[in-house]
Amino acid sequence: MAGSNGKQKTARDMILSLALIGIAAAVVYFLTIPHDDHAPDLKRVDYQVELLTARRAASYPVAAPEGLPSTWKATSVRFQGENGDRWHLGFQTPDSQYVQIEQSTQKRADFIDQASQGSSATKNTETIDGRTWTRYTGGRYDALVLNGTPGSTTVVAGTASLTELAKFVAALKMQ
Repeated sequence: MAGSNGKQKTARDMILSLALIGIAAAVVYFLTIPHDDHAPDLKRVDYQVELLTARRAASYPVAAPEGLPSTWKATSVRFQGENGDRWHLGFQTPDSQYVQIEQSTQKRADFIDQASQGSSATKNTETIDGRTWTRYTGGRYDALVLNGTPGSTTVVAGTASLTELAKFVAALKMQ
């Protein structure tokens, strides 16, 4: 009989140990791991220095928005002179969607495919501030591509609706 009592203590001790480990794991899970399901707040970037650099260096008029509400947040910027004078400026819209302006002297078809992430041209165009833009859809991003710019290509693309893309286009100033 003495032997079975020892086995019962061992089994009971093991169950108690597992229970304590489970409680400790639950405490760690709920106290130290963030459980927030919304997207992280993106840091606003200042793009004025890069914009001035791009406008001095690029062989085409570089576009950037003017007069957008402060609820549009600039989140990324870069100019790559060695890579086809490639200009990029990305924004988060007020409803947390993404919009970017991309410009380059790279081969037009390849550049549009990269900037729009695989979208294809539609037969639809929009005239915004006297400039004609072709709609692209079907890829990761919808896009508007500026027509009539020999030597460079301008693409406004993102996860935002075509209406939001058009608002962004309307704010663009090219210098």
